Amino acid sequence: MKLAFTGKGGVGKTTIVAVFARVLKERGHKVILIDADPDMNLATVLGVPPGLVITPIVELKTLIAERTGVQPGQPSPLYKMNPKVDDIPDQYCVEYKGLKLLVMGTVQRGGGGCACPENAFLKTLLSYLVVARDEWVLLDMEAGIEHLGRGTAMGVDHMIVVVEPNRTSLETAHRIRKLSADLGVRHLHVVGNKVRSDDETAFLENALDGFSILGYIPYSDDIRRISLNVLTPFDVSAQSLAPFDSVIGRLEGMRMEGVRL
Repeated sequence: MKLAFTGKGGVGKTTIVAVFARVLKERGHKVILIDADPDMNLATVLGVPPGLVITPIVELKTLIAERTGVQPGQPSPLYKMNPKVDDIPDQYCVEYKGLKLLVMGTVQRGGGGCACPENAFLKTLLSYLVVARDEWVLLDMEAGIEHLGRGTAMGVDHMIVVVEPNRTSLETAHRIRKLSADLGVRHLHVVGNKVRSDDETAFLENALDGFSILGYIPYSDDIRRISLNVLTPFDVSAQSLAPFDSVIGRLEGMRMEGVRL
């Protein structure tokens, strides 16, 4: 199953992706994590040691130039739109705690000429990961809605918008719903995060009328300490993992019922 996680900045999206990965692994699934956020924080949240070198894909300048048919560092109006990428995930992913991690990186535009070949390479790689791989693929998308305008997450089985009990994150969720419908995203869901009370749950349910709500992640000191780099997703208690397990169970139920198709 291929999941893309999005939402307003600061809602805890990357932490949720990392904890999802741990729970999926413990349920016996193969998981590949894709850090498609320009901030590239997923490795840090997972607790990957600094000594484990991760090369963002976009920094493979010579390889990208070779695959797209351009000269490294040179502007080119002509390049291959569908370069070979099927060997990239296994060759350049990092394995940690039984999970695979691939970091896409940020396309640098300042003074470097056209970034089109790099964009074409990353887009083709993402499409391959979403369509052709048989693992659970979790995409940590950039915050906001710009990636939807580029169609980055098209083809995923489910897009999950992470929200908090506040108006600004809900406004982003509504914008994402409109754009995702325009792009043909078939299954859009919401996960409420950092929920502290029944009143906040009721607030979210009222504001998200018409959305598919997968579940709510209660506010947790364990989860908060992940964002502080005090804990990793592999250190949190079973009690803190239970809401994530429930959401994953709902997604697996959808797959069994044929929702994907």
